[in-house]
Amino acid sequence: MSGPLLPSDPASIGGHRLLARLGAGGMGVVYLGRTEAGTLAAVKVIQAEYADEPEFRARFRREVEAARRVSSPWAVPVTGADPDAAAPWLANAFVPGPSLGEAVVRHGPLPARSVRVLGRMLASALREVHTVGLVHRDVKPANVLLAVDGPRLIDFGIARAADDTAITSTDLVVGTPGFLSPEQAEARGAQVGPASDIFSLGCLLAYAVSGRPPFGTGAVDALLYRTVHDEPDLAGIGAEEEESGTDLLTLLHLCLAKDPADRPTAEQICTVLLAEDAVPDGGPVDWLPDDIVRGIADRSAEMLALPDIEPTVADAPEEAEPASPGRRRLLLASGAALLLAAGGTAAWAALRDDDTPDASAPSTPHWAIGVQADLSGPRRAAGQAQERGARLAVEQFNSRRNKPFSLALKAADDSGSEVRAPAAAQKLIQDANVLAVLGPSSNETALKVLPAYDGAFLPLLSVSSGALLLTSQEHRSYLQCRASDAFMSLQLAARVAQQQGVRLPGLLEDRTAQTYGWETSQGATLLLRAYGIPPYPRVIPANTENVRPVVTDMLHAGIDSFVYAGYAPGAARVARALSTAGFDKPRLAPQAVLDPEFLESAGVAAEGWLVAASFVDATAVPAAAAFTAAFRKRYGSAPGYYAAEAYDTVNLVIQELVKATKAGQPPKRRELVTLLRKSRYKGITKNFAFKADGTFNGYGVFLHQVEGGRFRFLGAASAKA
Repeated sequence: MSGPLLPSDPASIGGHRLLARLGAGGMGVVYLGRTEAGTLAAVKVIQAEYADEPEFRARFRREVEAARRVSSPWAVPVTGADPDAAAPWLANAFVPGPSLGEAVVRHGPLPARSVRVLGRMLASALREVHTVGLVHRDVKPANVLLAVDGPRLIDFGIARAADDTAITSTDLVVGTPGFLSPEQAEARGAQVGPASDIFSLGCLLAYAVSGRPPFGTGAVDALLYRTVHDEPDLAGIGAEEEESGTDLLTLLHLCLAKDPADRPTAEQICTVLLAEDAVPDGGPVDWLPDDIVRGIADRSAEMLALPDIEPTVADAPEEAEPASPGRRRLLLASGAALLLAAGGTAAWAALRDDDTPDASAPSTPHWAIGVQADLSGPRRAAGQAQERGARLAVEQFNSRRNKPFSLALKAADDSGSEVRAPAAAQKLIQDANVLAVLGPSSNETALKVLPAYDGAFLPLLSVSSGALLLTSQEHRSYLQCRASDAFMSLQLAARVAQQQGVRLPGLLEDRTAQTYGWETSQGATLLLRAYGIPPYPRVIPANTENVRPVVTDMLHAGIDSFVYAGYAPGAARVARALSTAGFDKPRLAPQAVLDPEFLESAGVAAEGWLVAASFVDATAVPAAAAFTAAFRKRYGSAPGYYAAEAYDTVNLVIQELVKATKAGQPPKRRELVTLLRKSRYKGITKNFAFKADGTFNGYGVFLHQVEGGRFRFLGAASAKA
């Protein structure tokens, strides 16, 4: 549950003597603290570097204010906070019990009576949340702590006023899939009100009594689809014949109604549906199984017995004292062990590539830009294009006569493997000369390495990764140098809506593409609804080979355009089915379909398909003519997709390095992150700008259409959409 403090951790925060670490993430650390009076508290401390980000500080201040407004014995109270401190912090009363999720995993489902009492007390907490005009938005097992006298609702980090419109459709989904409401799953914005929390409460209670989420597990898109369209799995949850009032199964059906208007309010649950389960505030209640009670007692004793600790230094000196040779060898050995644990022999081999200097080799430039990419795996064409575009930018910079410094390009090949990606990242992170990194090539590898780059504060700039999962949490070193997949799907919907006479667009989501397919279908659905032409949606299971039945169904429904949400192989099967049926009306697809495999597999059936992508064909862009010529001269071929984007991104980094270099010293990695996020750069592909959290703050959507068996670049899509 807890871990020891690190040497860099402060000794105290806001009058709390820190005893242990309860958890840590990219944004901060939660400590176990003790006041002078001996009271224990969970102290959440935000990393100081976010203090200069007004949007982040405002969000943290909102969390503090939301938590302070809720007064309930079943909600963890705020005991102190300072959102204006250099490192903002928030202290809550410490609850030594496990979360509901942890208890169910360890001890199994709770008895029906325990769940009824749990429901009544959590409904009481939500009643207070809703009374002060808030919506919690993330009621889930991990946010409910169990104590002997009752549960405690925690984490108001995304709680909002019921009429707050700050969370819009561009965020798509706010909450935890599997425990959110249909209106959250479809990102209905203003419709996410108190009734949404009731639906989440129903999911939580069903999980507590059965040990499984009511809409199953698996890929995010599948969870959200089932939440919106399927009935909950309540098998095995029976009505209690001897209980008075509302039985548990009926309560769950009421809470899990698809229509928010059909759900009970928190007040109704407390005073009518579960009134017989009322317990006096602060009074004793025997509601938990003995094994959970024993666990809570053991954990409480462990926390109370924590000894005082020696003070630690809150602010370490800027330059640490050099380690002794023996200590340095120990640190290197420890690091190697960690890397072997993460990536095995391949990880160790990857790190050895450039670690040993060659005395006979000529001296290399002192600073470097890294590239982490798939250079030898299934996506090597895109990875190699990025590496070549980046290298050309570095070589052109080094050829300048009056350059203030020289640069090297250091590449780390992860082969597109989630297993090898961490080792490739560590190779670049551990090289102190690497000031920024371009990559990785895919969403999957990016998700694997982002925590490591965050930990090192090494800027990571991606031109090919665009999943919302990469930006659903704030990362302190990440910059997304392209429009997201979901944003580009809006352009697909806009193109459909702009077609003359379109009344019923068909939308097919291929679950082979998992989250990517879901993000595409959700974005397109949102905008088509906004245009007043809701689509005719269909979903096919993963790895479906015979798509003809679902295509036939869509054609019989009378669709007059078609949007496919998935990968290239599935798109080829759909293209052939549509072509066989004689369907030649608008057919559109997302970026993943812009792949030679689509052309080869679909053949003539691919003709006319329109694809929205985040990259250009540099050979067809006048502004990129000089780049294209230089690329051909350097590599003997035309630049591939992403080469020009990588070239632009590295030149953006060089621009900021030149501006920030002082007295022959480059900016530190942390400083460079801040500079890059505030930067603006006019590239040959698009204009680059970023929001405070590193997400792309531009347009950059481009259209490609299949003509004559090849993708023809049409240019930038209209920003008016």
